[in-house]
Amino acid sequence: MNRRRFVAGSALAAGGLALGVYPTARASAADAADPRGLQPNAWLRITPDDQVIFQLDKTEMGQGVSTSLPTIIAEELEIDPRRIVVQPALVDKTFQDPMQITGGSASVNARWDVLRKTGAQAREMLVAAAAARWGVKPEHCRAENGRVVRVGTDQSFSYGELANDAAKLPVPKEPRLKDPSQFEYIGKPLRRFDSLEKSNGTAKFGIDVDMPDLTVAVLIRNPQFGGSLESFDVAGAKGAPGVVDVFELNGSVAVVADTYWHALKAAKLVDVKWNKGPLAGLDSSQIRAKWAELAKTETGRNVRDDGDVAHALKTAASVQEAVYEIPYLAHATMEPQNTTAVVRADGTCEVWSPQQGPDATQALVAHALGISRDKVVVQTMLMGGGFGRRGIPDFAPEAALVARHVKRPVKVIWTREDDMQHDFYRPATYNVMQAALNEKGEAQSWSQKIVAPSMFRSLLPLFGQIAPEWIPDWLVEGAESVAGSFVKTRDSSTTEGAADEPYAIPNVEVAHVFYDPGVPLGFWRSVGHSQYAFVVESFIDELAHAAGVDPYRYRRSLLAGHPRHLAVLDLAAEKAEWGRRPGTFQGIAVHESFGSVVAEVAEVRVENNVIKVERVVCAVDCGIVVNPDQVAAQVESAVVFGLTAALKGRITIKDGAVEQSNFHDYPLLRMNETPAIEVYTVASTTHPSGIGEPGTPPIAPAVANAVFAATGQRLRSLPLTLGV
Repeated sequence: MNRRRFVAGSALAAGGLALGVYPTARASAADAADPRGLQPNAWLRITPDDQVIFQLDKTEMGQGVSTSLPTIIAEELEIDPRRIVVQPALVDKTFQDPMQITGGSASVNARWDVLRKTGAQAREMLVAAAAARWGVKPEHCRAENGRVVRVGTDQSFSYGELANDAAKLPVPKEPRLKDPSQFEYIGKPLRRFDSLEKSNGTAKFGIDVDMPDLTVAVLIRNPQFGGSLESFDVAGAKGAPGVVDVFELNGSVAVVADTYWHALKAAKLVDVKWNKGPLAGLDSSQIRAKWAELAKTETGRNVRDDGDVAHALKTAASVQEAVYEIPYLAHATMEPQNTTAVVRADGTCEVWSPQQGPDATQALVAHALGISRDKVVVQTMLMGGGFGRRGIPDFAPEAALVARHVKRPVKVIWTREDDMQHDFYRPATYNVMQAALNEKGEAQSWSQKIVAPSMFRSLLPLFGQIAPEWIPDWLVEGAESVAGSFVKTRDSSTTEGAADEPYAIPNVEVAHVFYDPGVPLGFWRSVGHSQYAFVVESFIDELAHAAGVDPYRYRRSLLAGHPRHLAVLDLAAEKAEWGRRPGTFQGIAVHESFGSVVAEVAEVRVENNVIKVERVVCAVDCGIVVNPDQVAAQVESAVVFGLTAALKGRITIKDGAVEQSNFHDYPLLRMNETPAIEVYTVASTTHPSGIGEPGTPPIAPAVANAVFAATGQRLRSLPLTLGV
C-alpha cells in the first residue's frame, strides 16, 4: 500500500468525508454501495477534526495551481480558501484524463467543472447532515465560512462535526452551482499560499531534498547528439575526496560522491573518449542551407487550403514576399534537472522529483529498473521553472539506476552545462511567406510554407519505451497509425498558430515541408504558437504598411468575425494610447493560444542599434478569472520569457553538438532590462481558458513591429538584431 492510499485508508478508519468527482466514470458498484460515500482517490477530504484537505493533482512550478485550484473548490464549499490544506497527490488513475500531467495551460481549464462540482456536492451533503441533526429541512440551513448555520438561530456546526454524518449520505449527482455573480473568492485577488515559504527559504524544491546516507551524482555525458562512449579511465577520480563510485551508465559516466562539489571535482578527473555518432559534422549553417533548398524544391503537405492562392498570385497587382527564420531554443530553467531516488531491498523504488508528469516519471523509472509501476512511488516536488522541459523526465530514471547501483539514496544533479547542452529544444523553422495584393493594397491571398521537424516524431522513441505502461489504451491500440501520422499527416505542434491564423483573407494556403536534422525536440512554453505568432503577426504588419494603413486598424478590418480578438486588440490599443504618444515607437500583435486571446503593445527605444523595450501593455481574454493577481503574474512572466527569446535566445549547433553552455552565452533577460508591464483582462463569464502560456507568443512580433516603426528595418529572424 503506497503512502497516499495509506493516508486515505486511515481517513476511512478515523471517519470523515472524502469526496471526488472523476473526469470519467470510474466508480465501481462496491464504491456506490459504501454508505459513507468515501473515495480513496478524492480531491477533497474533510476530517472530524475540521481539516479540509485538497489533493493537488497538478504540479506547482510557479504558475500558482496550489492556490487557484483550492480556490475553485472553496468557492462552492463556502469556506475561506486559506483554510484548505494542500497535499500533492501521488500517481493514481483518478487523476489521469488521460494522463496525469501539467502542461498546455490546462490546469484551471481542465479542473474548473470537476472542482466546482466537488465543492458543491460536499456543501449539499454537509447541509443535509446538519438539517437531519436539527430535524429541519435543508432549505432552513446554509453553509457559511466553513460551518453550517441554522437560519434564524445562533446554532451552527463546523464541517468537521458533520463530516461523519455527511459521509453516510448519497452523493448528489447534480448539485446546485453558484452563479458567477455570487462568487466571493473567485475573481478576487488572493495572495498565493506558497508565497511565504518561497520568500523565507523554507519551501522545498527538488534540489533541496535531503535524507540520511544521501549521496550525490553527476553524469559525464557525450556532447554530441547520438554519440557513444568509447572508453574512460577512472584512476584519477576514484581516490578523490568523498567519491563513492565511478561507473558507466547508459553511455555516460556516473560519478557518485558524498557531496555535489566532490562529485563535480572528481568528474573532471575522469579521462573520457567519445565516439561522435551520426550527427558528427552537423552545424547550423548546414541546417539553414537545407531549409532554403527544401523551401525551393518541395511543395510540402497542405495543412490549410482555402480558395485559390495560385490564381490570386497570378492576377495580383503586386506580391509581398518574406522569409522568417526561427532558431532552436533551450528552456534554461533556473533550477537544473535533478531527482533523488531510493531503491529498497524489496525491489521498490521511491523518487522525489521536480517534474510535470508524475505518471510518466513513474513509468520511465519502472521501465529503467525493469519493475512494475506499482513498485514506484513518485513524490512531486516544487520546481524552479518548468516551461515544458520537465514534462520529459529523463533525469528521473538516471537517479533510480544510480541508486540501485550504489545501494544508497542518490540525488542526481545536472550541471548548468548538462541542462543547456542536453535539453529537448524548441524546434527551429524556416518560413516562406507570400501575399497577393490588389490595386488598393488589399490582401487577396496568404501563403506560408513551413520547413520544420515534427516534435512528436522526435519524442516517439522515448514515449515508445513506456507506451504499454503509460500511454492510454486508445493510443497504444492505434500506435502504428498514430506514429505514421506524425510524419504523413498533421502534427499540430508543427503548424499551430499558423494554420489557424484568423484574418479574413479570401485565399489561404499553409504547407509543411518535413525536415529533421536530428536535434532532440520538446515542449517549450506555448510550443508552436511561440514561433508562428512572430511570423504571422510580423507579416500582417508588413501587409498593413504595404497598404498604407495603420497596423492596429488594419488588423481590426480583417478580424470582424472574431469578437474576442477585437476586444483584446481594442483594449490593448486603448490602454497603450496607441498612436497618441508623440516620440514613442509602438508595435502591436494579437494571438490566440490555449483557448485564450492576448493582444500586446510594445514600446521601444533604439540607441546605437540596441533595442530597449520600455513598456508592454497586455490585454487578455481568458474567460472567468479565478485570481486576477495570478493572471497578471502569469502574463508578466510570459512576457519576460518571450522577451528573452525575442532579444537573446539562440541555440546553435557545431559538429553535432550544442555550442552554448551557460548563461554567459545563453543570456536571460535581466531585471534592469525588464520593461514596465501592464496587464488588463476582458470581463467574461465563460469557462476559464489557459493563461500560463498565451502571454508569450505576441511579444516577439509586437517588439519587431515597434522596431520597424522606430527604424524602418524589418527584422525577420530571431533573436531580433539590428544591423550596424
